[in-house]
Amino acid sequence: MDKALIGVLTISDRASRGIYEDISGKAIIDYLNDVLITPFEVDYRVIPDEFEVIKETMIDMVDNKGCCLILTTGGTGPAKRDVTPEATESVCEKMMPGFGELMRQVSLQQVPTAILSRQTAGIRGSCLIVNLPGKPQSIKLCLDAVFPAIPYCIELIDGPFIDTDPSKVKAFRPKK
Repeated sequence: MDKALIGVLTISDRASRGIYEDISGKAIIDYLNDVLITPFEVDYRVIPDEFEVIKETMIDMVDNKGCCLILTTGGTGPAKRDVTPEATESVCEKMMPGFGELMRQVSLQQVPTAILSRQTAGIRGSCLIVNLPGKPQSIKLCLDAVFPAIPYCIELIDGPFIDTDPSKVKAFRPKK
């Protein structure tokens, strides 16, 4: 059985220039290593907050590399250079707004500024793309909230079977 390929995409001008270390992308990879029991590989990239670069990178990760899931971090706020949601929408055939709604809901229980987040999710081909916040503690909070639905969503769009350690995150699948 082939390993599932999961894209981890950090969108940050400063991290892409090496001004600081990308801890957010690494937090996503640590999370995946902790909760997934299905063999997987990671296509990890750090790119600047540039609409066309984000768009081209996502298209490459899905269409050429074959990622079944892309988890982005960064670029979801209200600042002028925050264009991750727009780039995500431009490459997706279907938007999945429930992901962003749930992530904002759980984040608002921690900080009032979560309302400024524009995280979203969408589907391109057989790949689910989810925009996560930029802070590692917020990434875990959001992934804990949405990850139970991710394996089944990937199945529904003809992606590979992915399973989790139920003691960490219980993947939900309807009873057949």
